Amino acid sequence: MKLLATLSVVSLSLIACGAGKKEIQNLGSDTLLEVAGALAEAYGKTHPDIAISVSGGGSGVGIKNLIDGDVDIANSSRPMKQKEIDEAKHNGQNPVQHKIGFDGIAIYVHKDNPLQSITLEQLKELFGDGGKLTKWSELGVTFAADSDKVVLASRQNNSGTYECFRDGVLGGDKARFKQECNNLNGSKDVVDFCGQTKSAIGYSGIAYATKDVRVLPVATKTGAVPVTPTIDSILDATYGISRPLFMYTNGEPTGDIKSYLDWIKGDGGQRVLQDKGYVPLRKL
Repeated sequence: MKLLATLSVVSLSLIACGAGKKEIQNLGSDTLLEVAGALAEAYGKTHPDIAISVSGGGSGVGIKNLIDGDVDIANSSRPMKQKEIDEAKHNGQNPVQHKIGFDGIAIYVHKDNPLQSITLEQLKELFGDGGKLTKWSELGVTFAADSDKVVLASRQNNSGTYECFRDGVLGGDKARFKQECNNLNGSKDVVDFCGQTKSAIGYSGIAYATKDVRVLPVATKTGAVPVTPTIDSILDATYGISRPLFMYTNGEPTGDIKSYLDWIKGDGGQRVLQDKGYVPLRKL
């Protein structure tokens, strides 16, 4: 079941209020929000003395809290930038990266959209500043005249998903999105928007797919075979828009935090990732 960010924050924070429990604060990526909640819940069943409070806000928010020393584990769907690492060290923090899984950035359209696939170049022309594609008819899709304009669903710029799509599809960190993009707060918001807007197209983590949307196969170039994001296509890197998922700690983890991260990377945590629609570190 999909969990709203606000519900995840409230329900999992309440766990942390139990008397005598040790608390691990886990904050950051909206891409990781749902699975972070599921991991915390599963771990709590066998470690009832540990309370794990989970909240979202975006990769940038999690990293900023790690830099400031205000969180135990920062979730991020992108690597920390060198300037963020330098700032953290200036503040007396020592960020350590932990890869916990992978994600495919899926391309979502309304379930009734007949488009069969899309290329990376077409995505760049749709979303990138100066891109010439603006109408569904230019992609061979026939809608009513008042629905021909492509409606773009994007993420806000504090999102790791935003940065990964910008860097991998639009051409790097200097690339810009079209101003007419609808910049939405969370991964779930993008998918919901596409499910409610027949003429929309957006990008978000593959784990957020619903019955109201379709995931488009993506071809790396014109004439190439389009590839659907799956465990196999992401692990073997044949899907063109994928990335690792990270948790960051201040220094090498010890005690309860180390035990939790070791469990996440082990088969128990990796099965939770896979069951929630994410890609594990290895085939299970």
